[in-house]
Amino acid sequence: MSVRWGLIGASTIAKQFMINAIRAQEGGEISAVMSSSPERAKAYAAENSVPLAVSTLDDLLGAGIDAVYISTTNELHLEQAQAAIKAGKHVLCEKPLALTSADARTMVAAAKAAGIVLGTNHHLRNAGAHRTMRDAISAGRIGKPIAARVFHSVYLPENLQGWRITKPEAGGGVVLDITVHDADTLRFVLGDDPIEISAFTQSAGMAGSGLEDGAMCIWRFKSGVIAQSHEGFTTKFADTGFEVHGSEGSLIGKNVMTQKPVGTVLLRTAKGEEELSFDHEDLYVRSLRQFHAAISGKGQPSATGEDGVWSLASAEAALQSEKSGKAVAIDPKLGSAK
Repeated sequence: MSVRWGLIGASTIAKQFMINAIRAQEGGEISAVMSSSPERAKAYAAENSVPLAVSTLDDLLGAGIDAVYISTTNELHLEQAQAAIKAGKHVLCEKPLALTSADARTMVAAAKAAGIVLGTNHHLRNAGAHRTMRDAISAGRIGKPIAARVFHSVYLPENLQGWRITKPEAGGGVVLDITVHDADTLRFVLGDDPIEISAFTQSAGMAGSGLEDGAMCIWRFKSGVIAQSHEGFTTKFADTGFEVHGSEGSLIGKNVMTQKPVGTVLLRTAKGEEELSFDHEDLYVRSLRQFHAAISGKGQPSATGEDGVWSLASAEAALQSEKSGKAVAIDPKLGSAK
């Protein structure tokens, strides 16, 4: 099956990960790239061997494509996704899907009504490490899950800082950038949904314009599991990790909150310690394989539009908790606070 892609946004993530992932698929090709800057579009197309460079959405959607990958700034996602859906194009959108979960629900409803595949590019659930942890929990290897910890505070590279730390109107800040990933990864690995969150945020010197560049959150899940997460842009020397502790054992993932298929997963029980093996397939290649399969009617994207609503509703609740100083309920059908 041939799938011709249009890139909405001449982005770093597309260049570093998505272009190769699309081309790794049988029949996957990139037909066009759109940037609001014609000069940037042309330079990007030349650098990445993309045959057509355009500067308007209409030109991209009229370029004979089957699907779009949206990696523009967050405030543009809704309008661009809606236009693509209306034009009959399948949509893989970067997180967060929109600036509000209400807008994200609008995207999901539009795609469903049009029979269009909508996916959220939550890459971490494609990591072999996280799927191995999920499988171990499902198999009862740590007994009943009790608590989880996520370490996802990193240093935001200078070339990515830009709007993420200067533009609230574009959906900047660490919560919409990283907390959404932690929400999705916790949901995926635990097989459980969060119902409440308390959050503190900080501005540790990188972000301006009142935006946060660090956050710590405490989560409560439907099953009773409690979790804590640390998201940040400013910790140059921190490792990432993901731990789940149960009644009969613990899973300890080290260096696993990353775009690359790296890290280790340790199972610790009364029997001792065992390092669990997992596949090291490129996270984005796996994501694209599932998305192509979904287009052909086989299953769903690795992270659906509904998953994107959940992660965004969680981030909204975290931001509301910071403002109110109280725990906030998470309900993807209502947005954040009840």
